[in-house]
Amino acid sequence: MRQTVLTVSTSGPGLYEFTGEAVRFVREAGVEAGLLTVFVRHTSCSLIIQENADPDVKRDLAAFFHRLVPPSDDKSMSWITHRIEGPDDMPAHIKAALTQTSIGIPVMEGRMVLGTWQGLYLFEHRERPHRREVVLHLG
Repeated sequence: MRQTVLTVSTSGPGLYEFTGEAVRFVREAGVEAGLLTVFVRHTSCSLIIQENADPDVKRDLAAFFHRLVPPSDDKSMSWITHRIEGPDDMPAHIKAALTQTSIGIPVMEGRMVLGTWQGLYLFEHRERPHRREVVLHLG
């Protein structure tokens, strides 16, 4: 069993790829077969596996989620009561609830079993920069 904590620095909403760091962790662990669990320790960002070839995918996903769950100062979000941390906070919690905070990825022959175009991303939902902690656990 191996564990580490990655820090992902964000500069606002969007997808931040950390596939390379996870690949290095698995390689250095020397485990031939297992399960890599990836967990983010926050409630206003999330994790996704997504295409890492065309940057338009990242832009389109961010735009879709912004349209789906706009800031709480948008009149369509007048029903929101949690506003103490700013207009992006409760929408960030909603976006995180719609996605995931934990991902399991099989490891075979010492490598993550990701598809050709798949990458690991932290999906930041807040407007201001953050330092997010992502836990990697290989068992």
